[in-house]
Amino acid sequence: MQPPALPPHQAPAALRHSAFYRFVPMADPPSAAAALRQLGCGLTGSIVVAAEGLSGAVAGTQAAVQAFEQALAEGARGCAPPGALRPGDFKRSHCITPPFGRLKVRVKPEIVALGLPRHAMDGAAARAADEGRLAPAQWRSLLASGSAVVLDNRNHFEFRLGHFRGAVDPGGHNFLDLVEHVQQHAAAWRADGRPVAMYCTGGIRCEKTAPWLRSLGLAVWQLDGGVLNYFQQVPDAAQDWVGECFVFDNRIALDCALQETPTTAAKVYDPSRADEAWRLARAAQLDAATARRGP
Repeated sequence: MQPPALPPHQAPAALRHSAFYRFVPMADPPSAAAALRQLGCGLTGSIVVAAEGLSGAVAGTQAAVQAFEQALAEGARGCAPPGALRPGDFKRSHCITPPFGRLKVRVKPEIVALGLPRHAMDGAAARAADEGRLAPAQWRSLLASGSAVVLDNRNHFEFRLGHFRGAVDPGGHNFLDLVEHVQQHAAAWRADGRPVAMYCTGGIRCEKTAPWLRSLGLAVWQLDGGVLNYFQQVPDAAQDWVGECFVFDNRIALDCALQETPTTAAKVYDPSRADEAWRLARAAQLDAATARRGP
């Protein structure tokens, strides 16, 4: 299975970044992690494997990343169930700054831990989430209609840096802030008959959050593949997006053409807030470690 070519508006670059996730039963996460370490030899990145699925991002030359994507899609060496990841599950962007220092593959209880009730990802909820996904073109139409509450399912500092026009910022500094915001407004949204249209960077947070919102009696839509997929599929995404998109790697931020911007961590985080000050300090530590290693 060959992954699709990048859209023509994206120019080639020396390093390619590929982000992916899939909720799929993993029979033996430690063995899958060992296989991923072998398949990812020569790449850098961060991958998490759990019984509920896998999530990660890798970077390297275009050829190396494409070979890894194909191996992952085929389930080579037991890294994942064959066919679990589809070509469209890979969101690609360019790198000027190497996004990772090395390849880390970890086994965890969950690929994304949000503290939601365990029933939030049962079989029925997962099927409902499948039905509630909107392709980028459908998402654009929903935004234009103005009929939905467009809910940003990310941290407040990410919203500050960039967001969809008309989106609601729950002011989240941790996931519980989003939970509180939804609980405060759910009754009014239901009374007004307004669906909730959620988005996040790559789609994974919405995948878990959407079933919980539905359990509150809300109609929920989610942007399939998140912001990165929207940028990848929509050449004029800047019509709908204000600012830049934060990414959790050394590049810091991308523009609507998935190009790295000059934005630094110091421009993203507010040092007067404890929850952002530690992120800024960690970014400085990573920069110092990279400088010590050299090019």
